[in-house]
Amino acid sequence: MPDRPSRFVARPEDEGRRLDQVLAANVPGLSRQKARVLLDIGGVFVDGARTKVAGRVVRRGQVIVAHISGALHRATNEVGRAARARDDEALPPLVILHQDSDIVVVDKPAGLLTAPTPESDRNNLADQLKRTLGGDVLVVHRLDLETSGVLVFARTPDANRALAERFRVHDVERVYLAALRGTLAQDLATVEQPVAGRRALTRFEMKERIGARATFVCCTLETGRTHQIRIHAAHLGHPVLGDRRYGEPGELDPPRTALHARTLGFVHPRTGARVTFERPWPDDLATWLAALREVAALRGK
Repeated sequence: MPDRPSRFVARPEDEGRRLDQVLAANVPGLSRQKARVLLDIGGVFVDGARTKVAGRVVRRGQVIVAHISGALHRATNEVGRAARARDDEALPPLVILHQDSDIVVVDKPAGLLTAPTPESDRNNLADQLKRTLGGDVLVVHRLDLETSGVLVFARTPDANRALAERFRVHDVERVYLAALRGTLAQDLATVEQPVAGRRALTRFEMKERIGARATFVCCTLETGRTHQIRIHAAHLGHPVLGDRRYGEPGELDPPRTALHARTLGFVHPRTGARVTFERPWPDDLATWLAALREVAALRGK
C-alpha cells in the first residue's frame, strides 16, 4: 500500500456494518487486520473525529478518512495494549535535558515525530513524554522527522502561552548545524526569502569545507518557518545533504537529513531568566561526516 490518505463516503451497503469491515471493503490493499491496527494507532477519522473503535457501526453518508503511512508500516501487526507496548519499546530512549513544573527540554532523536499527526496519535515524542512524565505535555514548536536536537515542551497552559508568544515574536535563540551539498563559496551568507508567503531569514556561517563534496555550516534562524533552513539552503544552490524533498540523491549521502538543532535559548516562562540548552552534532552524523572527510582527503577534492 502506498502512503496516502484514503477518503470515501459510506455507501448504502455499508449501513450498519462494523468500521473495520467497511475500511477493508473500501480501501484498496487494506485487510481487515490492518484496518484494525490502523484504528488502534489513531489513523482513522469519521466525520472529522479520530476514531479507534473497530466495532463502531457505520452509517451511510459518513465521511471516512484512512491515513495510510509509515506509522502503519512500523506498527506491530496486532491490536491491543500489548502490541502498542511493543511499538513503544521500539522507540529510542528519552534524553531529557531539563524538566521542572513549567517546561521539559529534550534532545529529540532523528526518526521520531515531535507530535501526533493525522496518521497516528502514538509513537511521537509528545506522547512518549506524556506516558513517561504524566500530566500535560503541550507542543510549543516542532522539528522535522529526520531532524535531531533540542526541543522544548510546556507542562502548563500558562507556560505554553508564554513560550508560544516568544516564538511568535522570534525572541528565541535557535542555532542549527548542517552539512550542505557542494562548496559554499561565502564564509557568511544571509538568505531572506519568504516561506509559505511569510518573511523568513536564515544566516549561514561556514565552519568547514570538505573538499568539493560538502560544506559544514552553522545556521542561525531569525524567524522559524516550516522547513526554513532546508528551503533556504536549496535557494543558495547547496541543499542540505540527505534532504530528499528539496535536494537530490548523491554519492555518499548521509543516513538521514544532515540537520541538527544545536542550540535553543529562551526566557523561562515562570522565572523570566534566560535559559540556553545545547546538544552537539550527533553520533550518526559524526560517523558519516568523518568518513566523508576521509574520502575527500584520499581523492584530493
